[in-house]
Amino acid sequence: MAQRYDLVIVGSGPAGLAAAIYAERARLETLVIEKGMVSGGQVLTTYEVDNYPGLPGVGGYDLGTKFREHADHLGAQFAEDEVVRIEDKGAVKLVVCAHETYEARAVVLATGASHRKLGVPGEEELSGMGVSYCATCDGAFFKKKVTAVVGGGDVALEDAVFLSRMCEKVYLIHRRDELRGAKSLQEQVFAQDKIEVIWDTVVDKIQGTDRVENLLIRNVKTGETRELPVSGVFIAVGITPASQAFEGLVEMDHGYIKAGEDCRTSCPGIFAAGDVRTKPLRQIITAAADGANAVTSVERYLMEG
Repeated sequence: MAQRYDLVIVGSGPAGLAAAIYAERARLETLVIEKGMVSGGQVLTTYEVDNYPGLPGVGGYDLGTKFREHADHLGAQFAEDEVVRIEDKGAVKLVVCAHETYEARAVVLATGASHRKLGVPGEEELSGMGVSYCATCDGAFFKKKVTAVVGGGDVALEDAVFLSRMCEKVYLIHRRDELRGAKSLQEQVFAQDKIEVIWDTVVDKIQGTDRVENLLIRNVKTGETRELPVSGVFIAVGITPASQAFEGLVEMDHGYIKAGEDCRTSCPGIFAAGDVRTKPLRQIITAAADGANAVTSVERYLMEG
């Protein structure tokens, strides 16, 4: 017979770990299921975090470790497994994993999302050393420097405008001859002298020894290649939410689980927290806040039941 918990949390990034902390303080019998060997989520691969209140310049790995240590200190239980699907049995949810199956009165989905990669040489090697996927996280490190943004959608345009406020120059590299982002954002880009759009172009290679020094770019129409000297490159070609296992269980919007600030989904007893849910800002602090909100909603749900 499957072991039963008050709450099963799927994922152990900032949202999942914050939920675990709040669940332990609420004295809920809780299990956190994590796919990887180490807790922390995307923050672990962030070289430096400069916008988490009270901890300026903290290393991403250190911050993720502290989140886990806090949850451990309160007695949170963890299982290393991968959730295959969740079955809604009304008052009880079956959490079916690759190795075990668990029963829960409530479930918090905190599986996060991953940034799409360019898949070019130098991207992995220089990640965190000039290669970034979050301008609001890392932009301040490139004050008065030359940077590039890769992409043509809303996020890429927002990143370019954001970076132009602090950088000496921003190249916006787009593979097509027109941008996909909102017209209002395009107007902001074209009105900013510091932003130069490089049309019909892709990045073939990110180059540098121990930090980004330049990009090898190629015009897709002429085939011409050249090196573009930059100190940093911000890749904004999309985000993929880790929600495939929950299709058909909860309502989604482009793969993101539909849930508001209370983290309640369309399925009673199922809650979504962090980057996997529909929200305007995906940051460590908003993920942690979601974890707290989700468990508060779980408590209310369990009392109502």
